[in-house]
Amino acid sequence: MFRGSFVALITPMLANGDVDYPSLNRLVEFHITAGTDGIVSVGTTGESATLSFEQHVDVVKATVAAVNGRCKIVVGSGANSTEESLFLQNETQDLGIDGFLSVVPYYNKPQQRGMVAHFTVLADAAKVPVVLYNVPGRTVADMQPETVAILAQHPNIIGIKDATGDMQRLKDTQSLVPADFLILSGDDATGCEFMNLGGHGVISVTANIVPKQMKMMCDAALSGNINDSKQIDGSIVRLHTDLFIESNPVIPKWALYKMGLITSPELRLPLVQAELSSQSLIEQTLKDYQLL
Repeated sequence: MFRGSFVALITPMLANGDVDYPSLNRLVEFHITAGTDGIVSVGTTGESATLSFEQHVDVVKATVAAVNGRCKIVVGSGANSTEESLFLQNETQDLGIDGFLSVVPYYNKPQQRGMVAHFTVLADAAKVPVVLYNVPGRTVADMQPETVAILAQHPNIIGIKDATGDMQRLKDTQSLVPADFLILSGDDATGCEFMNLGGHGVISVTANIVPKQMKMMCDAALSGNINDSKQIDGSIVRLHTDLFIESNPVIPKWALYKMGLITSPELRLPLVQAELSSQSLIEQTLKDYQLL
C-alpha cells in the first residue's frame, strides 16, 4: 500500500507564524509532477510537535485538497501522550487520508510493553492503517524488533518507518514480521542500501529537494536494479548529508526558500533559521546540483 518514495513534507510558514498555504499548494504540485508516491503530512519534518491542534488539522485538510487523490497521504499522528495521539487520529481520519504515521512516544521513555499498549490503543481506534515510526535519535526510546513483531500481528498495523540507519536492525525485523509487513527507511543516507536489502520504500527528507531522483532510485530498487539505484543515489548523496547539518527541517526549509518553492524559511520556535555558514554550504550544494 505504501511503497516507493514518500516525502516527509515540510510545513511552510510565514514570518507571523501562520501556515503558508499557497506555498503548501506549490510544494504538492512539485511532488505530483515529480511522481512522488506519497506525502507524509505534519510529521517530524512538518514540525508536528509545535503546530497547534487546529493547525495540524488544517494542514491535513489543505494537503488532501491539494493532492486531490493523485498520491497517497499519510498523516503524522504521534505524540508522547496516547490521548493526544488519539485526538489527532480522531480529528483527521475522516478527511480523506490513507494512513497514519505514529512515532514512538518521546521524552517519556516508555517500556517495550508500554509501546505495545500505546500502539494497540491507537490501532484499535484508527479507521485507516497505521505505520509505526522508530527514531531513537529523537525519541530516546528504541522500539525493538521483537516489539515490532508483536505489533505486526495487529490487522491495522501494516508497517514501520525505521530511522535507525542500522542494516542489522532491518534484517532482524525482517526475520520476525510477516512478508507483507512494510518496512520503510527513515534515514536518507542509508535508504538505498535499505531498499536493496528488501525494504519497501523511503520516507525521505531529501525528497523535499529532489523528489524526481528519489522516485527514480526507489523505482530502480523495487525493480531489483541495484546498480541503477546506487548510481542514482550516488548522484544526490551530498544532499543526504548537507540537509542535516542542523536540526531537521532547518536546512530543507532554507533550501526550498532559495529554490523559490516557499515564500519564507520561517520555523516554529524553538527552532530558528540556519546559521550563515550553513546557509552558504547548502546554497553551494544547490548550485552544484543546478537547483539554483
